[in-house]
Amino acid sequence: MSSTNTPACVLIEYDEAVATVTLNRPRQRNALNSRLIQELSTTMARLAGDATVRAVVLTGAGTAFCAGLDLRELGETGDNMRLAGPSAGDHGPWHRPGKPVIGAVNGPAVTGGLEIVLHCDFVIASEEARFGDTHARVGVLPGWGLSYLLPQAVGVRRAREMSLTGRLIGAHEAFAWGLVNRVVRGEELVATARETANQVAELDPEIAAEYLALYRDNAASTLREAMRRESSRSLAWADRMFRPENVAARADAVIERGRAQS
Repeated sequence: MSSTNTPACVLIEYDEAVATVTLNRPRQRNALNSRLIQELSTTMARLAGDATVRAVVLTGAGTAFCAGLDLRELGETGDNMRLAGPSAGDHGPWHRPGKPVIGAVNGPAVTGGLEIVLHCDFVIASEEARFGDTHARVGVLPGWGLSYLLPQAVGVRRAREMSLTGRLIGAHEAFAWGLVNRVVRGEELVATARETANQVAELDPEIAAEYLALYRDNAASTLREAMRRESSRSLAWADRMFRPENVAARADAVIERGRAQS
């Protein structure tokens, strides 16, 4: 096994045909600042062009998978919100790499973290995982396709409930709702995800890529349209209503509410 890291925010570990990507801001619960967003996109692009990698596992360092947008940066400049919205185009947090991305959700996946989960091809969650959408409570709209992908995963009514209440759901509830493929103990999470990735890596890479393309292309036209609409409205909302000082004022309440639910 060999290991390399991109600058601090994202780590990559290679084990034969499987690459494990780790969001690496554990003290900030892997919150999405501009640097992490850019590094994640760059990392996925690099792996897309690496013929030796046939599957990708994506997880978070520390006790959280991803707490969503970094509220400090959001409250100061809002640069991360712009990277996580309209400037992403219609591809979300990364361009599709042509190989499966398996989410290994080790803890809370909230707002932008939930959107990252939704862009994974399948998802394995630890018993400590929690999932929530607090965009509305922060005062921003999603930009990575959540309004399309979340109802696809859990159903329209459950998606609306998650988005408008901000309620966190646990791993077993997420499994029952169809948001994750399976739930395992925390100490088994990454090994289980890698085992699954190795099963996929046994396939001929061309047939695996073609099969994934079938799934993605069948949904893509609708998803692209939805993401363009979502991004356009998110940008219009930001131009009209977004004020960093308002986000900063809400941040503490959102954080405390999340702690109470975790």
